[in-house]
Amino acid sequence: MSKQIFRLSLNSTYKESEKVPDFVTEIQEKSQLEEDTTGDLMLLLSEAVTNAIVHGNKLDEKKKVEVEVKINSKQIISTVKDQGKGFNPEAANDPLKEENLLKDSGRGIFLIEEISDSVDYLDNGTTIQFSLNR
Repeated sequence: MSKQIFRLSLNSTYKESEKVPDFVTEIQEKSQLEEDTTGDLMLLLSEAVTNAIVHGNKLDEKKKVEVEVKINSKQIISTVKDQGKGFNPEAANDPLKEENLLKDSGRGIFLIEEISDSVDYLDNGTTIQFSLNR
């Protein structure tokens, strides 16, 4: 299988985040992804895009979230970039700690790190890149 690249550009609104499922369905159809892999990709991209829109771009409709998914025979590498100020991933709330169990934040990063085979935070935290092995 040769490398395939898929891109999606979103405005920073909740409505725009609703484009992620159709985007992942398109990827599945064109890349013959297995259902489990497609489910993981859907969850990962949904969490990363929501974090970029809400926490990165602060729901500023003028700011964009850029999504890129590269697929080859061995991996799916996804990159989500926002136009925010960035963040320190080490400072994110650990949702498993008792004091954070009822907090709304921290779960997205936790899920991404748990499900992905690798995760990198780039550009001062404005970009997250994660991969799934095939």
